[in-house]
Amino acid sequence: MKDLDAIFSPRSVAVVGASTTPGKVGHDIFVNILKGGYRGVLYPVNPNAESIACVRAYPSIADIPYPLDLAMLIVPPKIALQSVQQAIDKGVKGVVIVSAGFKEVGGEGLAIENQITQLCRDNDVRLVGPNCLGVINPLADVRLNASFSARMPKPGNVSFISQSGALCTAVLDFAGERDFGFSKFISIGNKADVDEVDLLRYFQDDPDTEVIMIYVEELQRGQAFIEIAKQITGGNRPKPILVIKSGRTSAGAQAAASHTGSLAGSEAVYDAIFAQSGIIRVERIDELFDYAIAFAYKNENALGKMRRKVPHGNRVAIVTNAGGPGIVATDMTVVSGLELATFSEETVEVLQSHLPATANVHNPVDIIGDAAQDRYERALNAVIRDEGVDGALVILTPQSMTNAIGTAKVIVSIAQRSHKPILCCFMGIVDVSAGVKYLQENGVPVYPFPEQAARSFGAIYRYAKWLNRQELAPYHFKHDKAGARKIVEACVNDGQCYMGELTGVHLLKCYGFDVLPTELALTGDEAVAKAEEMGYPVAMKIVSAQIIHKSDAGGVRINVADAEAVKAAFEEIVANAKAFKADAIIDGVLVQKMAPKGQEVILGATRYPKFGHLLMFGSGGVSVEVFKDVTFRLAPINRNSARQMVRGIKAFTMLSGFRNMPKADLTILEKLIVSLSDLVTDNPEIKELDINPLLVHPEGQGATVADCRFILEPEEN
Repeated sequence: MKDLDAIFSPRSVAVVGASTTPGKVGHDIFVNILKGGYRGVLYPVNPNAESIACVRAYPSIADIPYPLDLAMLIVPPKIALQSVQQAIDKGVKGVVIVSAGFKEVGGEGLAIENQITQLCRDNDVRLVGPNCLGVINPLADVRLNASFSARMPKPGNVSFISQSGALCTAVLDFAGERDFGFSKFISIGNKADVDEVDLLRYFQDDPDTEVIMIYVEELQRGQAFIEIAKQITGGNRPKPILVIKSGRTSAGAQAAASHTGSLAGSEAVYDAIFAQSGIIRVERIDELFDYAIAFAYKNENALGKMRRKVPHGNRVAIVTNAGGPGIVATDMTVVSGLELATFSEETVEVLQSHLPATANVHNPVDIIGDAAQDRYERALNAVIRDEGVDGALVILTPQSMTNAIGTAKVIVSIAQRSHKPILCCFMGIVDVSAGVKYLQENGVPVYPFPEQAARSFGAIYRYAKWLNRQELAPYHFKHDKAGARKIVEACVNDGQCYMGELTGVHLLKCYGFDVLPTELALTGDEAVAKAEEMGYPVAMKIVSAQIIHKSDAGGVRINVADAEAVKAAFEEIVANAKAFKADAIIDGVLVQKMAPKGQEVILGATRYPKFGHLLMFGSGGVSVEVFKDVTFRLAPINRNSARQMVRGIKAFTMLSGFRNMPKADLTILEKLIVSLSDLVTDNPEIKELDINPLLVHPEGQGATVADCRFILEPEEN
């Protein structure tokens, strides 16, 4: 028995806190299990009742004279603690605590939850909750509705995980209206023990789960989540994961010293996690179901095995009997990352030979409102066979001569013969209902509006790109890790929370960054001597732990060309710094060799509790504050993620050689992003860092660090 089988497929269940009063949770959960047709043995536990819903009740779990797999608890925290101990003594392997009043209220509730959790872990018992809706398994050999939702969903191949019990009831209601089925359905509440990571591991090998849907409020184990999600979405038997994350907002970014810290927020962390895991993020519950319908779409391959239908590209053909919906679908196709396919001459000729003269034989194909199923058949057959078409959207609007069921049968027949996905939009309710039902029964995705069909096609295309991605060989760097540790530990031991550029360039050099000759000058004369030693022109920057953003204080001068200009710049920089922050401690002025010209980008990292370091790449210099053209990933990352980061910003067009601009050295950018990941992973004391700007030179000429800053803070144990 797998560790969560006792939760999802128990042979016997005790409901502790079963009530004789309808409307109470303890009564309704027991009755829901009973009326749901549970295939195992059910025991109500209530010391004050002889029976619940005509089933003999027991005073306690200990009084049940038969083996027990699962204990459902609907009792207050103190009684729950006693009941868990009794359940463990009885030999249960699963406990679900529906009751509230635990961690979410703090104090004694938190203390009791911690005791229960430890008790379960010490005895290898898995715990779901507290403060959850419960567990549902509608499959025919189990039929367990151990929840306070009266609605038992139909069986299906989609498993759903939710942190919110209230959302679960809404989802079940929504699913019922759309005749949507589930394999497993679980609310995890406080996640005292079982969380999303545990459930993903279970669903990975569950033969009845083909698609996984998750509602997330907060993840506790970011790296573990990425690891298991990547195995599921891109492994030997891939399964799509669809996620709704609550609280999508620009709020949540830190009041931080670095650009990275101020731009990154909790949403950036979650977007990075989902991007690295091959997870499709959706915005609304209706989208969740739309996409799940498309992802569950399968057909039999040449070996007789069922395979998920995903497109090999993004070229879509649209077949419609009405111009307006076809235009809407065209617009949404482009918005969804797809493009209208261009038909071959042969396809156009076939369409012309079968369609009326008034029809449009170019994409979108308008077969005119009086089209019967034969016209749909000929048009769809022609476009789906075109090698320049990766899939099709079929739109039907009900006209007086429309045969919805006949058209549906034609579509199913073609879909079963083709490896390309065909998604349908049958607009209306009553007139098309028979056709819609036939499509649903035969596994062809069908939607009431063209926007839904186009968005869903876009989602399966994004997943197809993830499945077909090339795995680049990893880099093998020889970093000076020992040298870097000495620098970081020396700063931490000296109580330095801010590492300036003078020390920072040496740290970056340990990880392969090309840095400029950099010296600290305490006087104007000393600045001149150092400038002449390294050669003109030079850059000059104020050095003060109290002034992190040097440009804001007027503390930067570039292209300083001679001794006289160096001396004047020194005096001016110091004066500006004192005027900007009178109590700032001025350590001197940095003199740095000017870097060769290059395109400005920013690299950065900021550390998050529970997740580690969030890496940032984007347009650099002052433009990072204006345009916020950045991408994020959670460290550690591989070469693939670095490449996606570089290609994920809008300014990538500029980097890849726009008009007369030379193509930037993209190879060194990818290497440096992975090196930065290594740096922060090896040195967790780095709380924030910016390399801004990093000047990227033309292809083959590398990149140079022009400025950097580090904030250090030892991690809390």
